[in-house]
Amino acid sequence: MSSAAPLTQPATAGQNAADNANANITNNANASNGSDKLSFKKMTTQQRWVVASTASGFTLENMDIMFLSFSLSLIIADFGIKQTTAGWIGTITNIGMLVGGIIFGILGDKLGRVKVFSHTIFIFALATGLTYFANNIWVLYVLRFLAGIGAGGEYGVGMSMVAENFRREHVGRLTSICAIGGQVGAILAALLATWILPNWKLLFLVGVIPVILVFFVRRNVKESDTFLQAHDKAQQEHHRVSIARLFANGRLAWQTIGLILMCIVQIAGYFGLMNWLPTIAQKRSGLSVKGSSLWMIATILGMCLGMIVFGTVMDKFGPRWAFGIFLLGSCASMYTIIVASNVVTLVLAGALVGFFSNGMFGGYGTVISLLYPTEIRSTANNFIMNMGRAIGGFSSVVIGLIMDVTNNNVTVVMVSLSCLYIFSFVVMLCLPGLHKLTQERKAARLAAQPAAAKN
Repeated sequence: MSSAAPLTQPATAGQNAADNANANITNNANASNGSDKLSFKKMTTQQRWVVASTASGFTLENMDIMFLSFSLSLIIADFGIKQTTAGWIGTITNIGMLVGGIIFGILGDKLGRVKVFSHTIFIFALATGLTYFANNIWVLYVLRFLAGIGAGGEYGVGMSMVAENFRREHVGRLTSICAIGGQVGAILAALLATWILPNWKLLFLVGVIPVILVFFVRRNVKESDTFLQAHDKAQQEHHRVSIARLFANGRLAWQTIGLILMCIVQIAGYFGLMNWLPTIAQKRSGLSVKGSSLWMIATILGMCLGMIVFGTVMDKFGPRWAFGIFLLGSCASMYTIIVASNVVTLVLAGALVGFFSNGMFGGYGTVISLLYPTEIRSTANNFIMNMGRAIGGFSSVVIGLIMDVTNNNVTVVMVSLSCLYIFSFVVMLCLPGLHKLTQERKAARLAAQPAAAKN
């Protein structure tokens, strides 16, 4: 029996996006035939630190986001603002993410992943801690914008580091594992909210702690050979790092636009639900703020399980199958919130909604990393996801407006979200790049069967 190949062969870049705008540009010439299994023991020290730092970054970022979710009703009462005005807090954060994503995405491709990753953590941690001193809604808007700049830059850099340090057939599960780190942050936020609220300002002060992570990242994580080689080649050939390259021709432009549309739906569902679900639970079942925080843990655990399942399905069957199942599941699960009539059914409905609606999150980083070359991978990840955040983030405002106008009619909100997931499903089917990646996974799976039988 032949020995298993190591996990150190990353997904490498193609020569140029124009070679095949829709192809999997990160095709690894020495990719595994499918017999290699993902194992923590097989990882190098560098790979372990990449996963740990990326997951930790997402943990701290999402902890910050969930602080807002748990504090929203208290902020409304403290500042004496309407729900629509409060909804702008999350939207402004997402606009900051777009700005930060564009800036740090390009810098990540030009200067290196590790340096930029550590700087983004420092910015959003500092802005979160300074929220303690916000004394009106306008100061809070400014600080949330700055926090968004840091958080927006982190996503694409982290996803790029994972893609460039691991074999392509493992990237789906690994990006999902890193995304689970975000849900760990949500659980930490829920626990901290239980202990600290109603002092919401003190809750945000805890957000300054992530600065410590910067030290460990800079000390232990190194740039991958994949990035260094692609970076040197791009400089030698005078390739520009720019957003324009994501729209180099018609087919590539449609791929970029289609992925942005899917990300818009993903963020609209996630941020809309996460910002308002605690408030909905409080109104429908009479839960206290602390009680709804504990209830949210069930939803978050559902998300974690969904991410594990999604990453496994994507690596084995390809993105079309994974996204298709989860988008249709998200559409159907919205209606469980409508029929929930007590605390128990709300908890179960929340877990089901979380499983499908956010199980897909890590998958976007995977497909973007596999469809764009290394030299613009960070730019592509940050631009596409943060465009989704900036536009999809308006769902917080829209949901707040709907609840103001309809006297907290949850049915209208859930039906609207379910229609968005159907729209994303149709867009997904129209993206040739995702079809090609799915066909490649099918070919790899069929090629692995004779090898497995022989062994």
